[in-house]
Amino acid sequence: METDIELLNAARRMDKDGLIKIFELYSSALYKYALSLCKDPVTADHVVGDVFAKLLVQFASGAGPRDNLRSYLYQATYHRIIDETRFSQHRASLETVEWLRQDVPAGYSSLEDQILFKQVLHAIQNKLTDDQRHVIILRFLEGFNLRETATIIGIKEEHVRVIQSRGIAKLRKALEHKETGPDAPLPTTEDQSKNLRI
Repeated sequence: METDIELLNAARRMDKDGLIKIFELYSSALYKYALSLCKDPVTADHVVGDVFAKLLVQFASGAGPRDNLRSYLYQATYHRIIDETRFSQHRASLETVEWLRQDVPAGYSSLEDQILFKQVLHAIQNKLTDDQRHVIILRFLEGFNLRETATIIGIKEEHVRVIQSRGIAKLRKALEHKETGPDAPLPTTEDQSKNLRI
């Protein structure tokens, strides 16, 4: 499999195969990310289309990312969502929730783990502030580190840590009201990145 750098080099040459591979590699993940932020399938689809269209224009003009294509695309998607929705406050449609839940990670094989994972996703969508939701999704669903998350959102790493801690505290509180049982506690802030892969 080609690295981001190889794909970027091909894309800067406007190599059709390289551009197609970038789209195939990232479009589905970016759509899911956009949908988790804006909660509207049509808007998410338009946002992802706009992000790739802008990327093509930048490559054609000799600009665009030089490294870390993944972070660049998520940052562009994040900012496009902000422009599009202005943090509009509406609930996720059933279609959105089903899309987010469709691929429970393979590590969650037992029914109890699957139920807990779905409860966490529901709490992320319905109990967190926009900032907390963005950070939790980027850190745990998308797997970005603190520095990358701070870059994507445009804030300092320390601020990401604060938002993350508050978000996890809210998730804990929301899940305390669910019947998750004593064997399914959320991890502490220290071990969250090891155990809480949401």
